[in-house]
Amino acid sequence: MSKKINYEFSEDKAIRELQQYVDGTYNGHYAKRKYQSTQFIQDCRHGEGFCMGNILKYAQRYGHKGGHNKADLMKILHYGIIMLHIHENREGD
Repeated sequence: MSKKINYEFSEDKAIRELQQYVDGTYNGHYAKRKYQSTQFIQDCRHGEGFCMGNILKYAQRYGHKGGHNKADLMKILHYGIIMLHIHENREGD
């Protein structure tokens, strides 16, 4: 029997919202073609730098461009998930 978790920081809600955000990116204009640009960048072995650079970019931008923009936080999390994928699929480490 699993115990119900009382999420102190609303992690359950944030995870659901992140799922909706990611799903929306697959319906967005960047996903209309067969491959997304991130896939090409990753295939060229620049995925790690691209993701880490975008995480830093959106972290620095938060609170400045567009104010405290929730979309910037979602982008940080999404690029973090892509970075986890790259990490898990590394060759030779």
